[in-house]
Amino acid sequence: MPSEFDHEADHGFDHEADYGFDHEFVRAAARAADRLAAPLAADCDEEPAGVTHRALARRAKTLVAAYRCPDSALHGSGRAVTAATNHLRALRNVQTATGLFAGGDNVQSPPDSAFTVNDVCDAHVLAAGAGPQLCDVTAALGQIADAATASLLTGGVHTPNHRWELCAALARLHRSFPDDRLLDRIEEWLAEGVDIDAEGLYSERSANYAAHVSNPSLLLLADVLDRADLQDAVERNLATTLDLIAPDGTVETVHSRRQDQNHPFPLAPYLPHYRLLAIRTGRGDFARAARLAGEGGIDDPGLLAETLLAPDLCRTLPEPEARTLPRDRYLTTARLATHTTATAHTVVYGGSDVPEHRRIRSGLACNPTFLRLFAGDAVLDAVRLSRGFFDLGPFRAADMQRIDAGRYRLTQTLTAAYYQPLPPHRRQDDGAYRMADEGRFSAAMAFPDRPRDEVTHTTRVDVDLTQDGADLRIDLSGPRVPWALELTFRPGDVTQGAVPIGDGRWCLTTGAMTYRVGDDEIRVEARVDSGEPLAGPESSDVLRYDPGQDYTVAGGTDATTGNRLYIGGQGPQTLTVTLRAHRTTPTT
Repeated sequence: MPSEFDHEADHGFDHEADYGFDHEFVRAAARAADRLAAPLAADCDEEPAGVTHRALARRAKTLVAAYRCPDSALHGSGRAVTAATNHLRALRNVQTATGLFAGGDNVQSPPDSAFTVNDVCDAHVLAAGAGPQLCDVTAALGQIADAATASLLTGGVHTPNHRWELCAALARLHRSFPDDRLLDRIEEWLAEGVDIDAEGLYSERSANYAAHVSNPSLLLLADVLDRADLQDAVERNLATTLDLIAPDGTVETVHSRRQDQNHPFPLAPYLPHYRLLAIRTGRGDFARAARLAGEGGIDDPGLLAETLLAPDLCRTLPEPEARTLPRDRYLTTARLATHTTATAHTVVYGGSDVPEHRRIRSGLACNPTFLRLFAGDAVLDAVRLSRGFFDLGPFRAADMQRIDAGRYRLTQTLTAAYYQPLPPHRRQDDGAYRMADEGRFSAAMAFPDRPRDEVTHTTRVDVDLTQDGADLRIDLSGPRVPWALELTFRPGDVTQGAVPIGDGRWCLTTGAMTYRVGDDEIRVEARVDSGEPLAGPESSDVLRYDPGQDYTVAGGTDATTGNRLYIGGQGPQTLTVTLRAHRTTPTT
């Protein structure tokens, strides 16, 4: 057992600097690693079966980190070494002749393989020079890395964040096996510029990919290449993310262009980045976010390896900076506004890509939620608006204006057409006209060549953010069509004042509705300012969410789940909806 290692020595500290070492943080990281590694070490003679290449590499890295760390139950354990060796053998067996790894729906994928090579190279740094027991592990890691180098050096990508994951793998390869070709290739990718906008959002606007790919990759590149500008980019992203943290400890995703746009994303994966930059920069707001990210405990088995590879992580955090309230942020590039007070946290969103691209597509921001409201444990997860206009789907603002402090206007105009006969010079005797897409559907009718009679429908939503919620003024103009405002609350509540219509749904016509969880509540009132009376609970054809034909033609939906309150009617119509939060114990 390598008893010559202790906490500080193995993390790059000396004993005289002990005052700055956060022992409890390292112990928590070791416990998280042991929860994954200890069962693997206990069954170390068992060959891993049915495990993906990324999981094999992650497990091997965690086993090596546990072996190296004095706070791990596997410190110096031969069984950990045996388990790591078996996992690396299995990993080598799924490495193809190209050096890339088999598995997953991306065939012969350099970026997918880069994720694995990043873990392989980190494990190599941890194993190299750590004693004779890890010699075979070090050699196996070197062979896997060497076999993958040529393909990663020349390989391509297909998403924005892949560039930085691939660059990180090339940088790690260079760190262990110096080669100027690797640096040249990294520079070729970095010369495109990091895809971070003026507001500090990456182009994919995804919390998931920022936390798991872009931020860690750019921090690694900053360290290996001595590029302070890359760390600065991460700092900008983390600073913006501070205003996207909801009271329930999740990061806002409604504006994302990736898979997380319909799911909450926890703050926990941001912990190492907030912690590292809080320590390096002394930022108390980052220290506060790091503390918040770790409040539920550390459950990331990979964090232990990070503490060994980046010893700065193990230093004591600077004093957290108290959050000042109220707090407002409007991200112009994503058209996303947040307003946080001691009583409520409100999100207004008008940045969907669908109005411009006129399609639902992977890589576009498609979520039709335009407002959320948090009041402690009472959470209004989504406010959406359906219109029965040519099955073109729910309201997604094409434009968002900041009218004044705390006041926003969201607007969308939809257009559909009826087509006239073709002009004489466009007619064909055989009637075989070219297939064309007119925005709603495709047909062999040469739509662009025909005169059009257009029908339009405009939806405008004015949002006035208050200290305890929001006032919505909704104006629907155009032909008479049904509409329904859907408010989705998280389950576990007591609902009063609305009429139940089955399947976790309620209808509100007159009066007020209250959604209560414990001592926290959200109150909803609606008033018609012009137009017909609101639809009653018998109007099931109106009081529903319609995802639009882009989903229904494929038998799909993007509908929410939870307790859904409907306010509906027949347009044209103007109404006011008031949302008020009440908390017995306000946020501090």
